[in-house]
Amino acid sequence: MRRVLLGIYTYAEFFLAALLFVPVLGLVALLHRGDPACRIRGRWMRRFGRFTSALTPLWRFSVRGEAPPGIREGRAFVVVANHESTADPFLLSWLPWDMRWVAKVELFRLPLIGLLMRAGGDIPLRRGSRESAEEMLEACRRTLAAGVPVMLFPEGTRSPDGNLLPFKDGAFRLALEAGVPILPVALAGTRNCRPKGSLWFGDARAVAQVLEPIPTEGRELAALREEARTRIGEAAARLRSELDPGGERELRALHRVARGASGR
Repeated sequence: MRRVLLGIYTYAEFFLAALLFVPVLGLVALLHRGDPACRIRGRWMRRFGRFTSALTPLWRFSVRGEAPPGIREGRAFVVVANHESTADPFLLSWLPWDMRWVAKVELFRLPLIGLLMRAGGDIPLRRGSRESAEEMLEACRRTLAAGVPVMLFPEGTRSPDGNLLPFKDGAFRLALEAGVPILPVALAGTRNCRPKGSLWFGDARAVAQVLEPIPTEGRELAALREEARTRIGEAAARLRSELDPGGERELRALHRVARGASGR
């Protein structure tokens, strides 16, 4: 009963917080419509993420690691993270620097949240569309040139079981072309906050760990991509083990049993 009541409360406070922030972000977007990097607009969007996630007692977020030198003073990075849940953006909103985010275009069509994302300056991507990918990359290049980091999930979609999916090339090609470092961030615990395919909220702790930046000078794309994936995967596994000792192993065993029963 407690979780049901807290879940209803969380839905209500998310909705009310979005209603509160829509006119605020609309005004901010109007006042800063000439900024190609959307720094101030994005700052207000992350305030929304922090505000609404702080109000729910179901989610307990923390951030580890240090912001890399220069990121607050105009040094650009391509930030990449594993993607476990729709709770990931709320956790990543607690990172202590400005960013502009890339997100699938379907999210921009959602009521309230879509309005907030457009007003916040997030960058839409229609998966499978070459034209959309080029528009996204051009927006990212302008953002990086203005000294604002961009944030991408290189898996391209949420992992259904916490195991890392293959990383796509886009984020790493962008970093190489722009001559900026990759900043990997490992996430753990968010899958329990909001499991893929679930409409409900879980009661969970989640952690974002900022890892050491990866320079891109003289690097090849494939090696850069795999180094970032390895670092994130190892750090996320350590965090999951700390948050839920033994639990992750049992959960994966259940997934294997389920796959075997279904013949996959």
